[in-house]
Amino acid sequence: MHGASGLFHIGPIEVTSVMVTMTAITIGLTLLSYFATRNMSERPRGLQNFMEKCVEMLDNFIADIVGKEHSRQLFPFLATLFIFILVSNYSGLLPFAGSLPGLTAPTSVINVTAALAVCTFCMTHYSGVRAHGVHYLAHFTKPFIFMLPLLLIDEFVRPLSLTLRLYGNIYGEETVTHEIFNLVPLAVPLVMQGLSLLMGFVQAMVFVLLSSIYISGALGEGH
Repeated sequence: MHGASGLFHIGPIEVTSVMVTMTAITIGLTLLSYFATRNMSERPRGLQNFMEKCVEMLDNFIADIVGKEHSRQLFPFLATLFIFILVSNYSGLLPFAGSLPGLTAPTSVINVTAALAVCTFCMTHYSGVRAHGVHYLAHFTKPFIFMLPLLLIDEFVRPLSLTLRLYGNIYGEETVTHEIFNLVPLAVPLVMQGLSLLMGFVQAMVFVLLSSIYISGALGEGH
């Protein structure tokens, strides 16, 4: 599987390229957060100002979907999803990504996109039960109990759709760019890289948009 070949072992644990990249992304984002917030000021400048603007835009985007009353609760989860997916998508634009051991875009590996989709699935139903108690489960039998099988299928199709959409777009974009670079190594790949920047952002936004809609729907289910 793409990006899933082992590099080395730590005891019984096999370390793959995608695991190395995900660890590097996590460390990088942690350091970015530290340097952006280590000298907080009421009049932000530089990195703090830039990060606050990004957080504000992301907060407004999420609040428009799930509502102001739920945005505070859901922002950490949804914002983390967006940032991680965006940086993971862009890691595929680095030189030799996908071919250099230890450098593979996490979102070009179906195991990772599936894990992200499962997180959304769990958060959706956790939020529904937390908001409405066990009565939340009753919506699977509305308007008729005969709808139960169809509604359950629909719930499991959602994470499958999230998984394949993100994986297919990122893996396909990487493959096409690589092949074009092999055929026409000058100029054209730069255009593809520019399009990849846009696609990486759009795919991260779509994943979070759909996740927000699913969670918002669970929060809005009546008793």
